[in-house]
Amino acid sequence: MKIALLGYGKMGKIIEKIAISRKHEIVLTIDHDNMHDLTPENLQKADAVIEFTTPASVLSNIDHCFNAGVPIVVGTTGWYDKLAEVKQKCEDSNNALLYATNFSVGVNIFFHVNRLLAKVMNSYPYYDVQVEEIHHTQKLDAPSGTAITIAEGIINNLDVKNEWVNVLTTDDNHDDDNVAPDQLLIESMRIDSVPGTHTVIYDSEVDTIEFKHTAHNRNGFALGAVLAAEWIHDKKGFYPVDAMFDFKD
Repeated sequence: MKIALLGYGKMGKIIEKIAISRKHEIVLTIDHDNMHDLTPENLQKADAVIEFTTPASVLSNIDHCFNAGVPIVVGTTGWYDKLAEVKQKCEDSNNALLYATNFSVGVNIFFHVNRLLAKVMNSYPYYDVQVEEIHHTQKLDAPSGTAITIAEGIINNLDVKNEWVNVLTTDDNHDDDNVAPDQLLIESMRIDSVPGTHTVIYDSEVDTIEFKHTAHNRNGFALGAVLAAEWIHDKKGFYPVDAMFDFKD
C-alpha cells in the first residue's frame, strides 16, 4: 500500500518506519518546510494518508485530502468541536476519514474494558472514581485526548458522574478539593520521559480498584495508525477508531 504522511515529526518518523516494516511504501511526507508539495496530484499518489500535525492545520489537511479523494487517518486532536461539520463534508463528498484520540491497540482495548467496567460499577455507587494521566513534560496540553476518551466512557455509563474536570498537578499544587460529587476528576501529571500512563481508580472506604494502561514508547500509537490506514484505504465514510475493532459493549 502507498501511504502519505502529513506531519513528519517524531511520530511521523516512527509511523514511516513501521509502515515500511509492514511492506508499505511512503510516497509523500509533508512538514512545515515543504507545504508547497501538498497538492492534489501528490496526495493522489497514495492509497491513504496518515495525519499527525497540529489543531491549527488539521482541518485544512482534511480538506486537502477530501479534495484529492484520498482516505485519511487523523491522529491530531483539538478539532472535535467541528466533528459534525467534518462528518457532513466527508459524507457529502463520498470520502473516507477515520479519527482517534489514540490509535494504540492496547489503549483501544483499555477504552472498551473501561466502558464495561463503568457499567458494572454503576451498581455500586459507594465507589468514587477518578482518572489519572501521566505524560512527558513536553506535552503541555492537559488533559490528554486519551484521558478525555476514558472519562467520557465512564460518564456515559455511570449515573453518578455528569461531567469531567481537570487538575494539572505539580509538586506545588495538588488541589482537587473543589471537585463536585457529580464531576469526574482527571488528574494530569507531567514527568520527564513518560510516553503515557492512564489509570482509572475506583475508591471506597474498604478497598480500591485500579485499572491501568502504561505505554512503553510511541510504537503502539504508530502501529495503530498504520493498521487504521490498512483498514480504511478501500472504504468510504466517517469512522471513529473503534469501528476497526470487533468490540461488543
